[in-house]
Amino acid sequence: MQSESPPVAPVPPYAARLNPPQQQAVLTTEGPVLMLAGAGTGKTAALTARLAHLVATRRAWPSEILCVTFTNKAAREMRHRVGQHIGDAVEGMPWLGTFHSIGAKMLRRHAELVGLQSNYTIIDTDDQLRLLKQLIQQNDLDEKRWPARQLAGLIDRWKNRGLNPGDLDAVENEAYANGRGAQFYQLYQDRLKALNACDFGDLLLHMLNVFRTHREVLEIYQQRFKYILVDEYQDTNQVQYLWLRLLAQERKNICVVGDDDQSIYSWRGAEVANILRFEKDFPGAAVIKLEQNYRSTPHILAAASGLIRANSQRHDKTLWTEVNGGDKVRVIGVWDGPEEARRVGEEIERLEREGAALDQVAILVRAQYQTREFEDRFIQIGLGYKIVGGFRFYERAEIRDALAYLRVIAQPQDDLAFERIHNQPKRGLGAKTLEKMHQHARRTGLPLAAAALQLADSDELPARAGNTIAGLLGQFLHWRELAKQTSPAELMRQVLDDCGYLAMLEAERTAEAKGRIENLSELARAMEDYDTLGDFLEHVALVMDNEAANDAEKVTIMTMHAAKGLEFDNVFLPGWEEGVFPSQRALDEGGLASLEEERRLAYVALTRARRHCTVFHAANRRIYGQWTSSIPSRFIEELPDEHIEQETTLTGGASLWRANWSETDDPFAHVSQARPDRGNTRGPGWQRALATGYDSRPARVEESRRSAASFAAKARTDVAVGSRVFHDKFGYGTVVDQEGNKLEIAFEQAGTKRVIDSFITLAD
Repeated sequence: MQSESPPVAPVPPYAARLNPPQQQAVLTTEGPVLMLAGAGTGKTAALTARLAHLVATRRAWPSEILCVTFTNKAAREMRHRVGQHIGDAVEGMPWLGTFHSIGAKMLRRHAELVGLQSNYTIIDTDDQLRLLKQLIQQNDLDEKRWPARQLAGLIDRWKNRGLNPGDLDAVENEAYANGRGAQFYQLYQDRLKALNACDFGDLLLHMLNVFRTHREVLEIYQQRFKYILVDEYQDTNQVQYLWLRLLAQERKNICVVGDDDQSIYSWRGAEVANILRFEKDFPGAAVIKLEQNYRSTPHILAAASGLIRANSQRHDKTLWTEVNGGDKVRVIGVWDGPEEARRVGEEIERLEREGAALDQVAILVRAQYQTREFEDRFIQIGLGYKIVGGFRFYERAEIRDALAYLRVIAQPQDDLAFERIHNQPKRGLGAKTLEKMHQHARRTGLPLAAAALQLADSDELPARAGNTIAGLLGQFLHWRELAKQTSPAELMRQVLDDCGYLAMLEAERTAEAKGRIENLSELARAMEDYDTLGDFLEHVALVMDNEAANDAEKVTIMTMHAAKGLEFDNVFLPGWEEGVFPSQRALDEGGLASLEEERRLAYVALTRARRHCTVFHAANRRIYGQWTSSIPSRFIEELPDEHIEQETTLTGGASLWRANWSETDDPFAHVSQARPDRGNTRGPGWQRALATGYDSRPARVEESRRSAASFAAKARTDVAVGSRVFHDKFGYGTVVDQEGNKLEIAFEQAGTKRVIDSFITLAD
């Protein structure tokens, strides 16, 4: 008699709708599990079903499960979803939350072990900066030379890496005040303890120190937590990684969910190495790959997968979908930045005519300064938009500050603008001085600046404050005279330099400050399109007035980083050029590791698209006031040919500069080809280019014409590796590599750059 096979256990209802790999992730409960969840593969559904399964099968009480997320929003969503599976039992899960919230809960119970009381205060960023400024002043350090914000950034980085003051090596110690980094870090920690306070970085660092020095406390939590679940594991920093590893060492029932291909937050301390070495940390771990995508079309997924394969440090996985059809990823080359904004606007208007919802359209940029071009264009054509994850360009603090200076120059009676910048950057004109200025202005009926000048000549103010006011208003007189002689853009650059605003940002030495400097550079570039300061300020006023409070659908503009976790039917990806994306700053500061992270960011951007994805790159960008030739991003070359559709004769997907200029002598022939809606007339290229909306001012026209002619030239034969050359912007250099008409040149002053051979001359 043939024995019967054992009955197959029924799949529980909370896992019934999951695909086989997702079900495996739910039902593999014992031992370490690495759930590699690609973009759009339903990792949240699998994670919440696993959590419900542990409770429903009574493998653990809700209070015996540690489930860690990165945001409160993710924690709320997970609690809601688990509640749908197991009902009120979810309310008994006190250890479901963010790293910070769980760390704070633990620290309340063991505060005395780190010199705190259980009712300690968690200070915010403003309080932290105030405290650091006090310490800097008390120790006779020049705060302008060594800003508190820089020290705050360093301390945050050290805490993210699990480093205490005594753990800093010589290099880290030298990072602040010529070797006093550890001293100020220790002073800060001592001051926090005296205040019975801690910052957010302490919440995990203190508990890591407790676990390391009080074994009995660690054992309590190791026994309590029968299962540990971690979401977005690729975003963990070093202290989070060490904290989790200690908690999981006893039972080893830890399940981490993440995607190394979406690790894009190294600038916040995240380390992709944490997820890459999980199997080494926990030998025998089950690795379950979620690769079936429920979001995007096959072409979008194949393009993204082909791109990310260029990274060496990653787990191998390939996204796929059961969905059929869909358009290829479009790669569109345009002449310059303004043309890029015009073309994107036209594409969105076409989608809208075809019935697409504007709230399903997104423009994802690499850097915040890129949004300005689109904002101005959309205002002009009346297309509704919203900035997500940041401010509109003209609403950013540094832009408002710069505009306030310009408003006072144009209109000395602008009290609101003068009040904004009278002490920005810091000049020692505090709240008491401002109040006296206001009082005198009300008594005399004078504008605030004029009242301040009268006060400066009296004994109402301390001599130092009076001299400072007189000096500032003297600068405004100089700037008003300068405004009559120079362009608005040059005026603004001079003002920001004279008043010390740029020096203030440069001294901070933070990524945030660098981004603010980039925004100010973009503001100067925007001003170059205006003949007078008054014209520009009027334009800005109209832009600011556009923020109407209505519920109409709007296009979303946001950075690629902010878009992680979101999805849209139609996605536009502008600025895919070397130096913009990948970011030159990232490459200069991080080398190969940063390049791979930039490529992961490109992967994230592509996989935000459900139906249509369009990549743009421009042949010319205005950088720091100068038109510069732009080379298409290397990421465009890495997109598989069979999954992209090229819509320009300037550049292409896998082959750089696929121009075939031999077909025509007209350097602007690409305009009609890239813009079919504007006709395909074969009249003189120059007149047709002007008719399509290019700036017609003579200087700009001649400059663009020369650039067009240089692009029309074929690859040069008189340049070879080893040639000494000269570039108008970068100076003298030596060719170190050559690929067609693309050169890699080691410049004597500017470092190694990639340029087109038509923009260099042979040096004597």
